[in-house]
Amino acid sequence: MESQNSSSFYFLAWASFAIAGLGSLIGIYFLPVDFWIKGYLGMGYLFTLTSSFVLAKTIRDKHESTQFMNRLRTAKTEKLLTDFERAELN
Repeated sequence: MESQNSSSFYFLAWASFAIAGLGSLIGIYFLPVDFWIKGYLGMGYLFTLTSSFVLAKTIRDKHESTQFMNRLRTAKTEKLLTDFERAELN
């Protein structure tokens, strides 16, 4: 059985993501360095952000495929046991 997250949890997750992202961008903007250094830091920040999303999706997809395979194995096992029990009764 899958557990469902509450709407408060989703809000907390998105709010903390937005605050952390905005805070990082503001911090880069107000750094007392040349523009090209800010650009480099900004590109690194965006690359880290997008690769985090890709990693999270990859981990989620692997987890979901594992769950599907486990359900498939369980269904096959249940069918085999049911067929075996029916054969024993006859």
